[in-house]
Amino acid sequence: MESRIWHQHYPAGVPTDINPDSYPSILQAFEDSCDLYGDKVAFENMGVQLTFNQLRQRSHNFAAWLQKNTDLKSGDRIALQMPNLLQYPVCIYGSFIAGLVVVNVNPLYTAREMEHQLNDSGAKAIVIVANFCHELQQCVSRTGLKHIIVTRIPDLFPQPKQFIVNLVLQYVKKMVPAYSLPNTIDFRELTKDHGLKPKLAVLKNSDTAFLQYTGGTTGVSKGAVLTHRNVIANMEQMKAWMGNSLVQGEEVIITPLPMYHIFSLTVNCMAFICLGGKNVLVTNPRDIPAFIKELKGQKWTVMTGVNTLFNALLNNEEFKTIDFSGVKAVIGGAMAIQRPVAEKWKEVTGTVLVEGYGLTESSPVASANPLDGSARIGTIGVPVPGTDMKLTDENGKEVPVGERGEILIKGPQVMQGYYNRPEETDNQIKDGWLRTGDVAVMAADGYFTIVDRIKDMILVSGFNVYPNEVEEVIASHPKVLEVAAIGVPDEKSNEAVKVFVVKKDASLTEKEIKDYCAENLTGYKRPKYVVFRDELPKTNVGKILRRALREEEAAKG
Repeated sequence: MESRIWHQHYPAGVPTDINPDSYPSILQAFEDSCDLYGDKVAFENMGVQLTFNQLRQRSHNFAAWLQKNTDLKSGDRIALQMPNLLQYPVCIYGSFIAGLVVVNVNPLYTAREMEHQLNDSGAKAIVIVANFCHELQQCVSRTGLKHIIVTRIPDLFPQPKQFIVNLVLQYVKKMVPAYSLPNTIDFRELTKDHGLKPKLAVLKNSDTAFLQYTGGTTGVSKGAVLTHRNVIANMEQMKAWMGNSLVQGEEVIITPLPMYHIFSLTVNCMAFICLGGKNVLVTNPRDIPAFIKELKGQKWTVMTGVNTLFNALLNNEEFKTIDFSGVKAVIGGAMAIQRPVAEKWKEVTGTVLVEGYGLTESSPVASANPLDGSARIGTIGVPVPGTDMKLTDENGKEVPVGERGEILIKGPQVMQGYYNRPEETDNQIKDGWLRTGDVAVMAADGYFTIVDRIKDMILVSGFNVYPNEVEEVIASHPKVLEVAAIGVPDEKSNEAVKVFVVKKDASLTEKEIKDYCAENLTGYKRPKYVVFRDELPKTNVGKILRRALREEEAAKG
């Protein structure tokens, strides 16, 4: 393809292709890394470390307990619902050892959101942090869960730190609401050395590794089927892209973006394991002073994150006192990096904030800027090794260089489809090409720049918010007649949700709408702005025109 002109911009030594069959499974990649890096630290959280050997032992204990004490069999789904904790990689790799398919669940989900995802995925087991069990309590009877494993934030901390942290979280900060769940299993039981050895599952790279939930283009949350081969391909693409800039077994990567998010999952939790790096897990990156203290206490070389986080750091004076001399790469994804943020980052840290691009359906990375200093601010870089990208018009015809078109992606990292949704899969993938809904322009030398979106998706701090879901919740309020949701620019979160509501009952207030959303939607999906209208713009067949509302907002400046 002529458009592969982008290969000329690959850093020296970066191949144009990778081998997605380099491992038979993610599990084998993990086992090989443990053999190679043994006593090096794999993960650190709140000062507590797990070496590769310790991680392997804990993961094996976890899998062996499940195989001995539950009816879970290879191919069954296990949900993981937790922030960045040491327990997460233990559960990921332990699940693969037992042959299970992992379903990542946002820990901040409401009972309604959890119920849909657990039922849609067919999850039979869940590992959930105690802080969120009160939400599970509300919906567990309407799910197919058979095994509920409860963990507490410091479960893998040594004593007396474990006891003290539990005491503070439960009784001082009151971060663990009361709950009542039947027959729960204590996570600590699963991971201690109980003398059991697991039977390592025989996995093929065509087997499903993750059902990773996304809104797709319609707003109905659905599971992207990512095989071991899909994820291995993206791991290999990241290793190839970063390989010449980094040293195996020596890097320290700061991991503030939650690993249940596809970007952090593949790049941090997966690719850096294979590079023998140490992941420093940040459980609550919103606590900027504590986050900066962590950055000061580490000799870190790499950090991944999102635009809002980088902006928050730059607006803290203490951040400027950090020693950045050892930093090799800072990578932004999940949302666009704003030019002022990238420029200020370079000014303050002396390092380049490199932007990449991808989506859940592509495991996720599809393109990236080079790490050799030639990154172009404002672009999403060039397609990574083994990946093709093209731009097409509304008729599916490829557009000339310099013209706008929808991004289509082809490569071994592209998902198999949406779980149990063949029609939507067929709409999204044509002849191996994944439609993204993002509109871009390709320069003559192969760099891509996103200029618009086809789909109505709203991007809040790197997380997808789909208007259909927000509208469905608000429309279920007895005092609402009609509702439309759009995204509007926001300095802190890139976009914010704004809803336009037609009342059924004149007494309806903004507070009622926001309170109702707080009960049914996780924080980033809730509307920041509520506007009441007498009517909403519609097509001649009665379909609400979100585009007209967006245009009205844009006209206001």
